[in-house]
Amino acid sequence: MDIKTGKTQRGITLIGLLFVGLIVAFLVVIGMKVVPTVSEYLAIAKGVKKAANEGTTVQEVRASFERTVAIDYIYTLSGKDLEITKQGDKIVVKFAYDKEIELLDPVYLTIKYRGSSSSGSYK
Repeated sequence: MDIKTGKTQRGITLIGLLFVGLIVAFLVVIGMKVVPTVSEYLAIAKGVKKAANEGTTVQEVRASFERTVAIDYIYTLSGKDLEITKQGDKIVVKFAYDKEIELLDPVYLTIKYRGSSSSGSYK
């Protein structure tokens, strides 16, 4: 309480401010490492849907996806990693991969990406 005005002081201490700053910095670093993997996943999902729409055979679908890989700089998957099936008269292309991100030397963040050219999720 301030003696002159009779009001209590409010605010954050220096230690509290440092603690909050460390948490925010840690979250920013994690975000900077995760965002590129999410961007790559979105490029893969887009390429898979495009390949499923363009191709009529397994070889055509794989070749179409390989062109997308070369254009969009995708390093995680290739055409041979795709699971290609046919449901009725529609080609369905599925993919799945894990991405491991090093946070600190013994600590890693593992993200499991799954997707399909159909509107539903990977099953």
